[in-house]
Amino acid sequence: MHTFIKGIEYFLPEKRESNADLKIDNPDWIIDDIEKKTGVTTRRISSNNQTATDLAEEACKKLIKSGLETQDIDFIILVTQSPDYTLPTSACILQDRLGVGSCIAFDVNLGCSGFVYGLAISSSLISSGLAKQGILVCSDTYTKYIDKNDRTCRPLFSDAAAAVHISIAKDDLMGPFELGTDGSGFDKLIVPSSGSRIDSCGMVENRLYMSGADVFMFTMDMVPKAVNSLLYKSDKKIEDIDLFIFHQASKLVIDSIIRRLDLPEDKVFVNMKDIGNTVSATIPIALSDAIKDNRINTGDLIMLVGFGVGYSWGGCLIKWQ
Repeated sequence: MHTFIKGIEYFLPEKRESNADLKIDNPDWIIDDIEKKTGVTTRRISSNNQTATDLAEEACKKLIKSGLETQDIDFIILVTQSPDYTLPTSACILQDRLGVGSCIAFDVNLGCSGFVYGLAISSSLISSGLAKQGILVCSDTYTKYIDKNDRTCRPLFSDAAAAVHISIAKDDLMGPFELGTDGSGFDKLIVPSSGSRIDSCGMVENRLYMSGADVFMFTMDMVPKAVNSLLYKSDKKIEDIDLFIFHQASKLVIDSIIRRLDLPEDKVFVNMKDIGNTVSATIPIALSDAIKDNRINTGDLIMLVGFGVGYSWGGCLIKWQ
């Protein structure tokens, strides 16, 4: 049995934060330089009483409203690194709120590679016969972890949720996959002292820390390898791919990937300007926007590649139907 993406919906918090807002809090920041590197002019910020589960619920409701019947949902996979509680799993809360009957429901604690991992897990559930269709939802509220004076993280990250309807297919429309981890870089993108381990590292508790240079070097090393591995596994060449959708990390990162792989710019979709880096939700949001912008047509071959926190990476090919 095969799988395909039957529908995508996403939800953005109402509050917008512009680069002018950053300047108010940080008058010494050179906003033009920051904007050139990030490619981001506006971010979406969740309210104090708005969680990743709340955003996920809104995205899922839009998906259900578009035609997915709740009684047909066999699984709910919630990819998030900002759960409502340490326990229970937020997917259980989401299942109840959506009024879905008993089904498979669990969280996946992954960030920027999480959507591709979620696709692989969803495909495995269906191919094994455990499910026929379900919802893969990516939702993060990283901004709750970011200090207002953090010049590395604040200009980049946004909050959002994307819900994807995964269903059984007659044809082979998804895969192969390329998944990997290098846990030696776990501390390069981290919220220290946020779980059971209390670190004496001098970092502020519950604040996101990112070593931008280290994460960038990891990305430049691993993403080209992942892309070439997928091409080898599928017996394809770059010219066979109709569209590349990378995790929307930043303009600097995407531009550097394009140069490293010598990709045609018109084959790489970018939409971070008014949305920012929404972590696990960047790829499904970009996929949805690319469809709306008529950048994807039936039969197109699309490569998805996520990378970042962990370190972790995941890529796959999908044939759009």
